[in-house]
Amino acid sequence: MADDPIDLLARRLADLIAVLERGLPPPAGKSDFGAADAFVWQAAGRRLQPVARVNRVEIGLLKGIDRSRDMLLENTQRFASGLPANNVLLWGARGMGKSSLVKAAQAEVNARRTAADAEARPLKLIEIHREDIETLPELMALLRPAPWRFIVFCDDLSFDRDDTSYKSLKAVLEGGIEGRPENVLFYATSNRRHLIPRDMMENERSTAINPSEAVEEKVSLSDRFGLWIGFHNCSQDDYLAMVGGYAERFGLAVEPEQLRAEALEWATTRGARSGRVAWQYVQDLAGRLGVTLAG
Repeated sequence: MADDPIDLLARRLADLIAVLERGLPPPAGKSDFGAADAFVWQAAGRRLQPVARVNRVEIGLLKGIDRSRDMLLENTQRFASGLPANNVLLWGARGMGKSSLVKAAQAEVNARRTAADAEARPLKLIEIHREDIETLPELMALLRPAPWRFIVFCDDLSFDRDDTSYKSLKAVLEGGIEGRPENVLFYATSNRRHLIPRDMMENERSTAINPSEAVEEKVSLSDRFGLWIGFHNCSQDDYLAMVGGYAERFGLAVEPEQLRAEALEWATTRGARSGRVAWQYVQDLAGRLGVTLAG
């Protein structure tokens, strides 16, 4: 007996639906925003992973970047208070505390809440990995209805040749038809001011029919950030101030002359002076002195 045509059609439709569903991303998981003040976006599962203890440096230990610190703090404080604020691109020299400043600013703003606004919800920090940028719209959709304010943070953001995920970021920063969620800001760090390598820009200029238009779409991405904060290589005095601040904070008993001489030698062997190099030297010094750097 031949199969009933209607039953056969129903089975084929069911098989087709199953195939299509397998190709769809998993539904966004429910998120307990009260579980932590910081989260990592897990793009594969469309969920937020709470971070129990954020790896951060106290804002007072970030030396030599006073103007950058004040600019970011002011912008972040306004946002946390419900006032207009800008998306931020922190760009420039490696190891100068760009990502450390973002994490420290969030902690500082939360710590500044007075008794009068103790009932206010703390500012949340969400890290999204560079390779997951194309899922930003889904993350924004998850955050939009939440009764919290969020900074979505991407460290070391840049785009290479044939990388089209920057379009997802542009859509988020531009806002699209819905507009960017009023409870979300996007902070990014990068070594590149325009987020794409210069040789890539020059290549597109030389091969395109309309060179200026070929580059404009990618260069304009950085224009979507309302606030640019530049970080430059630090001076010797700033580097030594960083080392001295760490040594004092963690109670490292060493003579000033020895500290200065060792810190300068450490920087010379690495061919750079930066906050990262200062911290690496202090870790080495603390290890030799038998001192832990917890807290």
